[in-house]
Amino acid sequence: MPNPKEPLPDFSSVQSGGSSTAPPNQAPEQTYTVKKGDSLSKIAKRVYGDAQQWRKIHEANRDIIDNPDLIHPGQVLKLPGA
Repeated sequence: MPNPKEPLPDFSSVQSGGSSTAPPNQAPEQTYTVKKGDSLSKIAKRVYGDAQQWRKIHEANRDIIDNPDLIHPGQVLKLPGA
């Protein structure tokens, strides 16, 4: 129980809200695990509705994809703006 002679803390200037390390208005990054028979264009068609968006996936994954024609089952790809 608080001491009745001590003043209560003043929280009138405290603002409510959330906190996050992600930049505002940016969705968390999604990933996709490559399956047998996948290609970047097939993944792009499934994710973006446009097979021509394969370059977007390739650019985001240059650290693990040297040749966009050679992806392997089990690779985890970043999907920008998905």
